[in-house]
Amino acid sequence: MAQEAPPGAPVTPYVHPAKAYLFAHMTKARYGVLHYSVSLDGLHWRALNGGRPVSNEYRGHASIAKGPDGRWYLVGNRSDDDPLIRFSVSDDLIRWTPFGTYRPDLKAGMRDALPRIGAPKLMYDAPSRRFLLTWHTPTVPGDDRDPERYWASQRTLYVTSPDLKAFTGPPRRLFEWDMATIDTIVQPDGARGYCAIVKDERYPSFEWPTGKTIRVSCAPRLTGPYPFPGPPLSPNFREAPTLIRSPDDREWWLYYEQYAGTAYGLTRGRTLQGPWYQASGNTGMPAWDRFGLPPGVRHGSMIAISRREYDGLARAFPD
Repeated sequence: MAQEAPPGAPVTPYVHPAKAYLFAHMTKARYGVLHYSVSLDGLHWRALNGGRPVSNEYRGHASIAKGPDGRWYLVGNRSDDDPLIRFSVSDDLIRWTPFGTYRPDLKAGMRDALPRIGAPKLMYDAPSRRFLLTWHTPTVPGDDRDPERYWASQRTLYVTSPDLKAFTGPPRRLFEWDMATIDTIVQPDGARGYCAIVKDERYPSFEWPTGKTIRVSCAPRLTGPYPFPGPPLSPNFREAPTLIRSPDDREWWLYYEQYAGTAYGLTRGRTLQGPWYQASGNTGMPAWDRFGLPPGVRHGSMIAISRREYDGLARAFPD
């Protein structure tokens, strides 16, 4: 287990002999294209494949979930204008093959929905034996004179599925409250239920100081009802949250992007209900940094993998 160190003292991160992490992401230079970075401690990451893409076919904001059959499922779409949400499947995280598509009836979920699908996210919920698929859709067109009205109209929609072939009814809004949200992910929280991590997509102002921050709302059931989210866990102008458990299972590590592609931040929590604090990184002072990612990484998802899977990825995509 990791040892507690006095504040500011040097820290040697704990590495579990059987655990590792994969970050499937895009880059600032290649938006929407699949890249991999890996880590043994969940804090210090290195790019695989010499920083080159690991797939020529995939497009989207990478989100990976492990299904009940032990295989990995990857979701994406070619752009927000793409009417299809696309799934791929892999046995080893190295070779991905097309699995299927889903075309949501957006207006069945929101009568005034625009035909746009933003950043599909995927998770598998073992207790209900269902996949949860979320994405964001706007209701108001963009306007050069008021560009934020488009983003302020974003709402999170969802469907569930036992197999990513059949889907349970039309899309529904995940949150009953009237607040713009994008990049929503959902994390099981043991006996306490589930926590939805969202980006508050309102523009920050004195009237809405939580705008463009990462916030959390927890509920007893997978699809809610979720209460209004708590205070920000990040500074303003952060998005694309992704969440992993520390190697010693003592903390949650919440990563998020300072957009557009400027840097990544990290907030650490004892539990999903807190307390949380923001870790030091990207300072230019290596002794101060508690985490580090390759430059230029952008939206994606971090997942826990085995050391065997880590070694296989390193062999398949050498530096």
